[in-house]
Amino acid sequence: MKRKDFLKGAGIAGLGLTLPLPKLTAESKAAELPNACTLIPSETAGPFPLDLTANTYYFRQDIRESQQGTQLNLKLKVLGLANCAPMTNVRVNVWHCTKDGVYSGYNTANNPGDANSKYLRGYQFTNADGEVEFTTIFPGWYNGRIAHIHFQVYVSSAYSAVSQLTFPIAAKNAVYAAAPALYTKGADPLSYSGDNIFSDGYALQIATLTPNTATGGYDSYLEISVQGSGTLGVGHIEKETFKVFEMGQNIPNPYASNTKVRIDLKQSSDVKMELWDLSGRKVGTVFEEQNKGVGIFEVDINPANFGLPAGNYIYQFEAANSSGVFRMPKMMTLAK
Repeated sequence: MKRKDFLKGAGIAGLGLTLPLPKLTAESKAAELPNACTLIPSETAGPFPLDLTANTYYFRQDIRESQQGTQLNLKLKVLGLANCAPMTNVRVNVWHCTKDGVYSGYNTANNPGDANSKYLRGYQFTNADGEVEFTTIFPGWYNGRIAHIHFQVYVSSAYSAVSQLTFPIAAKNAVYAAAPALYTKGADPLSYSGDNIFSDGYALQIATLTPNTATGGYDSYLEISVQGSGTLGVGHIEKETFKVFEMGQNIPNPYASNTKVRIDLKQSSDVKMELWDLSGRKVGTVFEEQNKGVGIFEVDINPANFGLPAGNYIYQFEAANSSGVFRMPKMMTLAK
């Protein structure tokens, strides 16, 4: 299977994944955040959103490319509003401007960038804790907008939440002051009330911002509550897949030696399960069988068979029959 076929397995054009990062010191601030189990405000996608899933290039954790700026490790935790539980296996898109306030993918009078560029955009897939992490640079600012990052939580093909986050003003301007050669525009002059997005409220959208001595940059953390009950939402495409098979989360998860996945196959199909690392590279085929009959069975995954180090991986089940090809990916965590 080609990488683009794997990405289509999310039931839409793509999915996003999580790469391991050093543990964010900002995580300890989570209990202080005011937005736990409160619906994140819906905001405009901005003037330059691009469709991240239209190009599999955006399936990545490090979105910097060659862009210069102070390193920012961004962690987002997605919660279901109904029960305040983690939303696992949902896609999260992020995008933001450069240190100079320019977005990739567009070249206009107000955004003098390269229309063919793709930097500072990417997507991932939430893990068992409902979390994703990105490595990026701290964004600059531009006229009329305070420094911010756009994000979309794609719960299913039927529902997504689009919003933006910003940072504490003093901490944000301290980033600019510490690197004047990079952030040549200096301090961000706007207040929250002067920004045309956050002027009607911002308490739920202020991410933490703390120095990271290991990277010389900063860590940032925000909890995001979306509609749902801490489980993957079900849209039209997902319902079509469920007519052919249902696949459970691997148990146990995380796991140290081996783990099992329960499959309920509802139509006789050619089936296979594959493993993928978080750069979109297939690391192995767990099993493959032609014309497998209807029924419930378990798939045993032993990481020793593939020489896998600890980390997050995607397992994807595929069933092909006269109705089409149906795929479903989920994330699993191999513990140390």
